Amino acid sequence: MTAAASGALAATRALDSLAREDRGRLLSALIARLRDFELAEEALQDAMISAVSHWGRSGVPASPRGWLLQVAYRKAIDRIRQRTSDTKVANGLALLTENETSTDDPEMIPDERLRLIFTCCHPAIEPKSQVALTLRTLGGLSTPEIARAFLDQDSTMGQRLSRAKAKIADAGIPYAVPEPDAWPARLTSVLTVIYLIFNAGYTAGPSVGRDLAEEAIWLCRMLDRLRPADPEIEGCLALLLLTQARREARTDADGVTVPLAAQDRSRWDRAAIAEGVATVERALGRRSPGPFQIKAAIAACHSEGEQSDWPQIVALYNVLLALEPTPVVRLNRAVALAEDGGMETAMGELDLLSDALSDYQPYHAARAELLVRLNDVTGAQAAYTKAIALAPSGADAAFLRAKLNALGP
Repeated sequence: MTAAASGALAATRALDSLAREDRGRLLSALIARLRDFELAEEALQDAMISAVSHWGRSGVPASPRGWLLQVAYRKAIDRIRQRTSDTKVANGLALLTENETSTDDPEMIPDERLRLIFTCCHPAIEPKSQVALTLRTLGGLSTPEIARAFLDQDSTMGQRLSRAKAKIADAGIPYAVPEPDAWPARLTSVLTVIYLIFNAGYTAGPSVGRDLAEEAIWLCRMLDRLRPADPEIEGCLALLLLTQARREARTDADGVTVPLAAQDRSRWDRAAIAEGVATVERALGRRSPGPFQIKAAIAACHSEGEQSDWPQIVALYNVLLALEPTPVVRLNRAVALAEDGGMETAMGELDLLSDALSDYQPYHAARAELLVRLNDVTGAQAAYTKAIALAPSGADAAFLRAKLNALGP
């Protein structure tokens, strides 16, 4: 391999690593300075393109994050210069140039990710857009990935993201972590965003997914430090820890999904389970139950002992359904009812959810499993076929295909 090719390969690997691990931190630092989502994203992209050629020739710098951030500031200035030369833009350019500082030390790069989350989750922004915008900017998910999560078209989600960014700029939404008295109005959306970022990482491949899952846990720990003793933050953190604890056992050696009941529990992270159980017990002890606390308690019932405590899980889903009466909660409650012996009641619930969850893959997978237990092979085959078509990952599709093939022709 030539020196030039070797340098280009090293530069590409370094950039790939930064894109996975530090994009959210770099982008949030740029947005904090520029107060412009589009400009920050464009400037960071410009800086990464420059890095490919510069690092390929001169080698990866000692502080690649600092290099990218400083170059991105300069690229932003170049873009501002190309825009209209009205007074507002000119003043902004002067201020930006005056305040530009050295970022050679990576520890000096400001960590603005929490401010970015709360900005994206401002009450002036429609709830669905709050989640989508934070997933895009801080979680680094692509527009098509977010669109699939919401069952939207790519173009529709792209327009939603653009409108949300414009809303922040036009309404002058502050880029700040709110004071404690303003937290309740935005905390649910923030925790939902963190959970969706985690879920995107948990279900993705190990090369990309783990970073997002750990990022979400880090963000939730940060929230817990900023507002200690908040039971819903503790509940969310517990839920993430208890779910992450089972990660290594969720696929087999061939990369096929392993359902929870069939997982090798010796591969679960017992330290994470212990921390998660202690955290949810502390949250519930505050006597202010919320959806994240109940979901964490359900996860704890799956994680303690050698078997899931289905009677207790059904009782918890009854509480959750009162707090969060959604079709997905009703589906999960129906599955729990079936596991606890209430098969007929569970199938009746699934029938009532057929329209609301017609495009929701777990619904068809659950329905197929229950139909197998009722010896309805034809119905189970149809449900498995639908679930395979909607499977979000190859691992899930492989698991469902094996279940379908086991039913015979």
